[in-house]
Amino acid sequence: MLLAEIADVGTDRFRGGYARHGFDRADLQLRAWFTEQAERRGLAVYTDRNGNLWAWWGEPGPGAVATGSHLDSVPGGGAFDGPLGVVSALAAVDVLRARDFVPARPIAVVVFAEEEGGRFGVPCLGSRLATGAIGPDTARGLRDPDGVSLAEAARAAGLNPAHLGRDDAALSGLRCFVELHVEQGRQLDLLPERTPVAVATSILAHGRWRLTFRGQGNHAGTTAVADRRDPMIPASSTVLAARRALAGTDARATVGRLVPTPGGTNVIPSSVDVWLDARAPSTPDTRKLVDEIVAAAREASAAEGCAVEVREESYGDAVTFDAALRDELAGLLGGVPALPTGAGHDAGILAARVPTAMLFVRNPTGVSHAPEEHAEPDDCAAGVAALASVLEHLAS
Repeated sequence: MLLAEIADVGTDRFRGGYARHGFDRADLQLRAWFTEQAERRGLAVYTDRNGNLWAWWGEPGPGAVATGSHLDSVPGGGAFDGPLGVVSALAAVDVLRARDFVPARPIAVVVFAEEEGGRFGVPCLGSRLATGAIGPDTARGLRDPDGVSLAEAARAAGLNPAHLGRDDAALSGLRCFVELHVEQGRQLDLLPERTPVAVATSILAHGRWRLTFRGQGNHAGTTAVADRRDPMIPASSTVLAARRALAGTDARATVGRLVPTPGGTNVIPSSVDVWLDARAPSTPDTRKLVDEIVAAAREASAAEGCAVEVREESYGDAVTFDAALRDELAGLLGGVPALPTGAGHDAGILAARVPTAMLFVRNPTGVSHAPEEHAEPDDCAAGVAALASVLEHLAS
């Protein structure tokens, strides 16, 4: 399988899994690998103004059918999230060529840039820029943990950062976009029919917020408790508040990253940054959840003599995938299940501009965004077969 060819690219020797982030060394290596693979198949590859890669089977034009996913990862991510959709698209092209299929409509295999937001903090950055969901000035000013801006990283990768922004030319010719992805959860595995493939119905409303708690840095051994203004205390309280806020709901709230400054073992931090990921079925539900957590953060900060600043870094409304396209594909594939997901995807961003659908491949453990992420070879092959059937149908 093509995944084996990139198994050694961007391995994370500290956390396990992979560290592949937008325009870093591993990502650039993967982009070069994809370009070589696409050109080997006779596909014409170009990079759009936002760093997304497009590999065309046929001359680009109106009514095109697009598929693909991303190659970057979360920190310490698994092998399947993103790359499975890319390699399955290439493999589906191989299947169709073996059938002597000649598409009546152009087909594009797309690799979107910085989908996970692992470097610059905003997920689905390439598709957000293309659709206008994020402004180019905002995007250019995003910085990674080392202080490198997206503009600087894009320039180093050979892009002109002045060209970042909404790309109507790239999207206006698309008839639809279909993204194949490993399921992030085990809904498919728990179904009695044990089918390896499903179609997606919807994505939860979700976003990321950065809470910065500010207090007084001081000595861990000489500062009496009564004299402390320790921002770690309200930061920790906020982590617990996020869990408490979920009681009796079907929402999700997660603190996956917490960074104290200066970060010394024997130092009371002067500030602590906390990143909150919140998701719920609707925008009002998500906003209510975040408001409750932020209120708890402010109360805990005041009790410790600290201050807290809150900044929304990204947000996406709930997405319902195109119902007609979803039902068309489910029927084409023999009545496969239709499932919702709590995970965001480039397909969810594109859904505001283009009829969009998703295929899920079964994940036997449900683990994702971790090294243990997995899909069985036979299920991956079933995903390729399903995607090939979909592309043949849509491009005929």
